[in-house]
Amino acid sequence: MTERPVLVFDSGIGGLTVLREARVLMPGRHFVYVADDAGFPYGAWEEAALQQRIVELFGRLIEEHDPEIAVIACNTASTLVLDALRVAFPDTPFVGTVPAIKPAAERTRSGLVSVLATPGTVKRQYTRDLITQWASKCHVRLVGSDNLAGLAEIYMRQGFVDEEAVRAEIAPCFVEREGKRTDIVVLACTHYPFLVNRMRKTAPWPVDWLDPAEAIARRALSLLPASHASQIAQSADRAVFTSGAPDFPTRRLMQGFGLQVA
Repeated sequence: MTERPVLVFDSGIGGLTVLREARVLMPGRHFVYVADDAGFPYGAWEEAALQQRIVELFGRLIEEHDPEIAVIACNTASTLVLDALRVAFPDTPFVGTVPAIKPAAERTRSGLVSVLATPGTVKRQYTRDLITQWASKCHVRLVGSDNLAGLAEIYMRQGFVDEEAVRAEIAPCFVEREGKRTDIVVLACTHYPFLVNRMRKTAPWPVDWLDPAEAIARRALSLLPASHASQIAQSADRAVFTSGAPDFPTRRLMQGFGLQVA
């Protein structure tokens, strides 16, 4: 019987943060990482067109890879298209990525929380509903960054990033109000954890940066049959790029993550 993979999907390389955690929790599984680099960045898309693109893309991905589960390691895609994917492909379990607003509200001491996301995630009603449901007693600032995902892509491929550009993108997250300060920033884009060390360095004061990657991986694990836990993957993990033409730094990065570029 052919081993069915765990498919991890993102607009670019940000989902590698989720893949990294998933491998720790599921060392016996086979993974296929799909980067929709032909559509990157998602924040610039009109919603209906992006939803149609992703649903059509998954039609091909499911046919080709027959995944046992699909992880949407992208906040923008999850908040927009997760329900549509579940309707279109009812036989495939989907795990989405949503802003970690509930744990942020539970952990904050100052009551000042910021959600750092792409403009698409910030404007979604889904995100605002999470705040209403879980963080009504907090002051939550939504910060939409146009550039951080791109900066993360540059950093992961080239090994350096403009720290002043990072500082400018995160600056709106830091709020002082009635003698209190923001103490938690939710990283509501899977690209952002790759830059978290630069964020710490350029932040005006220390905060807790919430990375949802481990929680996403644990949710995926909970939906898989326990019988696979002790198996050893027979197939090499693969990376698929929708452009079909990743550049050399990207290929080298994928190889560094132990992924064969298809």
